[in-house]
Amino acid sequence: MKNRAKQLKNQGRAYVCHTYYQAYVSILKELGLPEDRRGEATLILSTMSTDFESFQERVESTGIFREVVMYPESRDFPELEKYRVDRGNIVLNMFVRIRYTRRLAKLNEPLVPVDMTKFRDIYVFCDADPIGYYLNMKKIPYHACEDATNTIVYYDEARHDNKGHFGMKAFLSSKFNLILVQNGYAKYCIDMEVNDIGAIKYPCPKYVEVPLEEMEKGVQEKDRDLILQAFVRNKEELLRQIEESGSDRDKILILTEPLCTLDVRERLFRDLAETYSKEGAVYFKQHPRDLLDYKKLFAEYPQFDANIPMEVLNYFPNLHFKKVVGIWTEMGALRFADEIVRLGAPFMDKYEDPEIHGDVV
Repeated sequence: MKNRAKQLKNQGRAYVCHTYYQAYVSILKELGLPEDRRGEATLILSTMSTDFESFQERVESTGIFREVVMYPESRDFPELEKYRVDRGNIVLNMFVRIRYTRRLAKLNEPLVPVDMTKFRDIYVFCDADPIGYYLNMKKIPYHACEDATNTIVYYDEARHDNKGHFGMKAFLSSKFNLILVQNGYAKYCIDMEVNDIGAIKYPCPKYVEVPLEEMEKGVQEKDRDLILQAFVRNKEELLRQIEESGSDRDKILILTEPLCTLDVRERLFRDLAETYSKEGAVYFKQHPRDLLDYKKLFAEYPQFDANIPMEVLNYFPNLHFKKVVGIWTEMGALRFADEIVRLGAPFMDKYEDPEIHGDVV
């Protein structure tokens, strides 16, 4: 498939995704187009941080995309280690960073599975990853997309990763392409799609508002099954579990997250399960990057697959929760719950040093 993909002269769209959630947004964007424009886009799944297991085949079966290709993106090259050493001087560090920017892009060039110059529009989720370096090195324009819903609202990665002289670093990135500052500050980034501009503390001229809720509202009834077809491996089993949980009790969904150490994480979610079991039947939705073995440790609770974006639960027929509980997760777009509880720093302060959460809301 890789060799075939390289030969394609595609004039459509490409989406570079690093997570299931990003693939979900890409599917929404395609389903929002007129039907005669569907089937001309390429979905590129980076394997750098996510195991997409059989997702490629499931998405292909929907016919939403022209093709789905895997991308063995990487920043794990031994020769890059010498560039990651602090020289103790901003000028020296900047020269090293310039070299790192070029080298990382070059090392990823043979890994990119398609000819990116052939696409009319390219959408990149998280251009801080090597694909962003590659596109800027090749001077290929692209649209950046928020890593997850309201990510920048709660964690402005560009400013966090470039603390100290941010303005200078953004200038070197946006004007001269010497380094890369993500999320709207790269020279060949056309714009940066975000869910809610008004909620972001620091403005960026390239931010454009593309609300997730509006994209979800645009999904036609006949396309809902396509979303479930792509993301749900065990649909019938889940429907059975939902039915067996009964309708006589309220349902409470707990969203896990890759927090703290595994032993503390187990205690944390055990406490949550015991607390909310008093209100109703508890369900778990595991985060894709959460490696705690919930199926073993919390076997008594029905669980949604870790690889299903929580937003996909909106498309399950007759699924409704009294309450959805999370810690840092943004849950504003969920429509299958009466109440949303985001516990945040006050809750985490009971399990970790409060100073860790000082700048997180």
